Amino acid sequence: MGETDKTSSLIGVYPGTFDPITLGHVDIIRRATKVVDRLVIAVARNDGKGPLFNTEERVNLVREEVATLDGNGGSNGITVEVQAFDNLLMHFCESLGARVIVRGLRAVSDFEYEFQMAAMNARLNPQIETVFLMASERQQFISSRFVKEIGRLGGDITSFVTPTVALALQRRFAEERGEGSQPV
Repeated sequence: MGETDKTSSLIGVYPGTFDPITLGHVDIIRRATKVVDRLVIAVARNDGKGPLFNTEERVNLVREEVATLDGNGGSNGITVEVQAFDNLLMHFCESLGARVIVRGLRAVSDFEYEFQMAAMNARLNPQIETVFLMASERQQFISSRFVKEIGRLGGDITSFVTPTVALALQRRFAEERGEGSQPV
């Protein structure tokens, strides 16, 4: 079941910028492992968005957060991987042999954008399905953008991210304020 053979396992891709990864993302990841045999969390380089963390830092943070979800006793033996990508999502999915794109929906406002993206992706490759997972009630309002804004202004972000991510954010905000340069 956790095989990485492209022909025998259902491979899903959960793409995002993950700047930073939040408890909402982790919730979708955990639930996606119930749907696919292998889940690849695809961290978009997206330098044009001006991310707070560079691609390598984001990949490392996501890897830390999903370390317990890998085939070593995590979610039902499902393989969970983290990879950066900087090409068309559909090309990335094709290179993996993925047949499912996993997307999370928080609110009705997400739906229009996600609906358009799913339709475009279906036109690019109708063999790859988009599966939407509704955010859990406790996670519906969490977004990376709000977490960064709250954290940057000194608010408590500990109910939105794990302690590892909270510490990385605190360090980055201290760097921005010129309070010392500590590695993430």
